[in-house]
Formats: sequence, C-alpha cells, structure tokens
Amino acid sequence: MNKKQRNRNKRIVVALICFAVLMALNITGKLRGLNGYVLFIIYFIPYLIVGCDVIVRAAKNISNGQVFDENFLMMIATFAAFGLGAFGDAQYSEALAVMLFYQIGEAFQDYAVGQSRASITEMMEIAPESAFILNGDSAEEVSPDDVEIGSIIVIRPGDKVPLDGVVIDGSSFLDTSALTGESVPRRVSEGDDIISGCVNGEGTLKVKVTREYDDSTVAKILELVENASTRKAVLENFVTRFARVYTPIVTIGAALLALILPPAFNLSWADGIERACNFLIVSCPCALVISVPLGFFGGIGAASKLGVLVKGSNFLEAAASLDTMVFDKTGTLTEGEFKVSKVVPAEGVSKAELLELAAYGELYATHPIGKSILEAVESDSLDTSRLNDLQNISGKGTTADLDGKRLLVGSHKLMAENSISNISDEYTAEAGTLTFVSYDGVYKGYIVISDTVKENAKESIAAVKREGIRKTVMLSGDRQAAAETVAKELGLDEVKYELLPADKISELERLIGNRCEGDGKLGYVGDGINDAPVLMRADVGIAMGSLGSDAAIEAADIVLMDDDLRKLSLILRIARRTMKIVKSNIAFAIGVKIIILILSAIGLASMWMAVFGDVGVSIICILNSMRVLRYKQ
Repeated sequence: MNKKQRNRNKRIVVALICFAVLMALNITGKLRGLNGYVLFIIYFIPYLIVGCDVIVRAAKNISNGQVFDENFLMMIATFAAFGLGAFGDAQYSEALAVMLFYQIGEAFQDYAVGQSRASITEMMEIAPESAFILNGDSAEEVSPDDVEIGSIIVIRPGDKVPLDGVVIDGSSFLDTSALTGESVPRRVSEGDDIISGCVNGEGTLKVKVTREYDDSTVAKILELVENASTRKAVLENFVTRFARVYTPIVTIGAALLALILPPAFNLSWADGIERACNFLIVSCPCALVISVPLGFFGGIGAASKLGVLVKGSNFLEAAASLDTMVFDKTGTLTEGEFKVSKVVPAEGVSKAELLELAAYGELYATHPIGKSILEAVESDSLDTSRLNDLQNISGKGTTADLDGKRLLVGSHKLMAENSISNISDEYTAEAGTLTFVSYDGVYKGYIVISDTVKENAKESIAAVKREGIRKTVMLSGDRQAAAETVAKELGLDEVKYELLPADKISELERLIGNRCEGDGKLGYVGDGINDAPVLMRADVGIAMGSLGSDAAIEAADIVLMDDDLRKLSLILRIARRTMKIVKSNIAFAIGVKIIILILSAIGLASMWMAVFGDVGVSIICILNSMRVLRYKQ
C-alpha cells in the first residue's frame, strides 16, 4: 500500500465516522428543523473529505478531454444529488453515501489487486540485489550488471544466485522453489551448471560466470513476467471497448431523463434529476474494468505459484479452450535419458567393432542418442586423426570418412538412400530407437537405444482428458514400433512416427485443420530444445522442463519451469476456472446494471439501489475474481 492509498483510507475512516454520526442523528430526529444551508454544510464537509481526490481527478481529466470516466460520473451524480436541495428534495445523505461507498469500493479494489499481484511480486523477488566477485583472496560486493563473463563469484549460504554459471569449488543444495514451485532442493557440486534466481543452501560456492546478467535466466523470466500484463485476452479487450461505448450512452441517457421526462410525463424536475443521478451512478463501469483483468491476473498469479509462467491473459484464455493436446515424445513424455540397451552386429562383426564405428560417427554429437553411444564406448580411446569430413544430415544421421572409407551412422532411411542392403527384418520388432551402421558400403549392424517413459506420464494424460482434452496426439521421430509402444502404454489417441523436424510442422498444420469441432484450440507440449517452431505455431505452446532454456522461454506461450507433467492438468483447471469466473462477472455486472437502469428510468429505483448497482456489484465481482487466487494444488 502506497502513501496515497494510506491517506485515502484515513479519509474514508473519518468520513465513515461522520456518516454514521449523521445517520444516527437523523434517525433520532436531532437534525429536524435545521436550516437547509446548515444541513448542506454538515453533509458537504465529510463529502469533500472523502471525495476531494475524485473531484480533482475529474477536473484534470476534463481538461485533458477525458470526460466519460468514473471520476466524472461520481462527481456529476453527487453534485446533482446535493443540488436537489434547491428543489426542496435534499438527498444529502445519499450524496455522501454514494461518494463514501465508491471510495470504499476503490480501496477494496486496490486491496484485491495487491493480493493478486502478490504472487507475481514473489516471482519478481527472485532478482538478486548484488553479487560478490572474487578479487584475489577477498570478495567485493558489486551489482550483478557489472559482472563480466568468466568472472569468479562467491555465493554464500542463504544468498540468491545472482548469475548463471558453473560451480568450480564447493558443494551445496539449491532451493529452486521460487522458479519451479517445488520445495525439493537440488544438489550441486564442482562442474555442475547453476542458474540465477535460486537460493543457496548450507555451503559456500565459487562459480564461474557463463552469462552476463541481461542474458541470464532470471533476467529473461523477469522480462516475461513484466510483459504479461500487455498481452490482453479477447474478453479484456471487449470490456474496454464496451466501457468506452456504454458510459457515454448512459450519460446521454441520464441527461435526456432529466430534461425530457419531467415535461413529458408531468413529473417534478427533482424527480427527473434523481432518476438521472441514478443513471449516472449505475453507469460507472468499475465492476467490469476492474474485476475482469483482476480475474486474469489472479489466474496468472495462481499459475506462478506452481512454477508455471503464463505470458499473458490471452494465452490463459486460449488454454481454457483447448480440446486437442499434442505431445513431443522425447524429453516430454519420456525421461530423455538414453542408454544403449542392445547391440546387434551383422555376421562377422563384433559388438565392440560395431560400437566403435558408431562412436566415430557420433564423435561430436550434441543430441542425447549420440551421447549415449559415446558413453557406451571409451571415447578417449578414439583416434580422431582417422576421421575426416564428418557431416550431419538433419533427422537422418551422419556421414564421414574413416581411414578413407565411407562411414554411415543413422536411420534406416539413411541406409536405404545410400543403397545399403543385407539388413535383416529382425529390427522391426525392436521397441527402442535404432541406429544403423555401414562402413565402406557394407552393413555392420544396428544399436538399440532405449528411453524410459516418465513415471507420472500415464496419470497426467488421463488427468488432462478429465479436464476436457478430447484428443491427445504424440509426434515422434522414432520408428513405428517404438512410438506405438509408448503411445499404447500412455493411452494416447493418435501417434505419428518417423517425423523429421520439418514434418512436425506439417503434421501440426494437419491437426489444426482437422481439430475437434467448434472453437476448440490446439496445444503443443514440448521441451523447447528442438521444437521451437512447433511451439510457436500451436494455438498454445507449452514448454516444460524449461529452467535455464532460453529457446523455450522465448518460443512458448506457457512455460513450465520443471518437467512435471501433472502441472498440465492444473494449468487447464486454472485457465477454465478463470474464464468461468470472468464470464460470470460480466454477466452479473451487466445484468444487474441493466435491471437498475430500467427501474431508475421508470422511477422504481432509489439512490441506495443505484449505489448497490455500482459499488455493491463491484465488490461482489472482485470477491468472485479473488477466488482464483485461493486455488490450491
């Protein structure tokens, strides 16, 4: 709460006490017989105390050409209510009540917004304030912005990790809960990468900085969080446009009521002005312009508590409409930790020879399949001078010259394209990922690399279906047998296999064209490492296991900071709950206001009813929006 809000709240308390005293005096008859001017003054003083800032803002906005806002409406309505005294129909208590309860509603709105921002603010607090850079034997405290790549920093127990880097000395536990929502600490020691935003545990660490602060994980996350409010949902934009049209129309309607009704229906001018006042009070769009963004902000905040970053309310709105969910296989539904599980050499070839040939082909591999082959062989024993012209063929494998002879390591398709024959059909029964090897035009055998399905994957697929996902699809570069085995185990509806990276885009386009009937959206879930184009093409791109992955944070619409698949159903639940609350607020606010506007026009609504139509409806809608914040995992 800032100073301005505290001052306003003090004025509300003073005015509320004055109002209570005046109401008590009025009920007991103590105010009867007082001169009209005296009565006006004793009500107008607390009115000015509580409403002075509204009057000032209204005057400033009018001078800037912004006439139709809530400040103008409140000022005109309450001035008119005080002015009714000139017609012998003074409604001073109602005028004071309108301004007082309007300000109470504003204070309540500020509190609600503050509560909804709290969870986002917690995420913002991951930003480190300083770093301790090592100079000789001493550590100097500096701003993280001033630390260069290659510098050595010291991270003491309890300190936030200020920059991304690699541990060169020490061991400790890192608390990643501010980023992932998980309370289980992660053990790090010499040689391990660490990312900014975590909190160091019990040990002192020396870390070599690998990224400048502006390029660090924490800086990218903070930028994402700060920009989330700029990406508005369709419903938010609707409310903004609606308020721009609705408020001027109702204001004009109020003026017509005051000017036309009295002579047309033989009413008093006081009656016409009172109806116009009610119109002005009810026309204030606060319930909509506050509660709708508040609902979305609350949904984003609730997600952030779970370690899920939603880039904007438009993506939360789209997530609520998902009915098709497409999954990448490796690293998303499976652990992504490959190991050589079987070596099947051709006749006359030893297992050791086959593994060595494959290792030469994968010598500089960065993908997990190639690394698993290198782990199965002592790569230090490989003579790199024997290898020349090593080339990677995207999605198929590698080619190279080994001792002047051509080496092929990769998929069956690579073998077929190079006319490698004599491959037996026994490989078709294998469930893992296969790497075939040929040397000097002769087939040498194949290697089976296995990955394991994540422990909670099946449960998570079932959970998203319970949340309304009607179709689940898996896209994989694996062979048919391996992909279908995983799909069957997890209960997926459809599987596409042997896809190159470019094929995944084409397949996603097909699925978007053939998705479920209606306005349902399609979501793609990947690890964000090699599927950024697919994440960007989907209606909602969801990247998981993205702690430290720049590509995922950049490409995805929703970022899961760890690899817990169970959070998919939670974000769907939060999104749908948010939309349900937002829509109910819109229907309730517009419905009540229309009813009171009609009753005001025909003279059946009092000013107290108009106050409820504005402040009461706003508070009810705000309370409804805050239900999103109380979401618990």
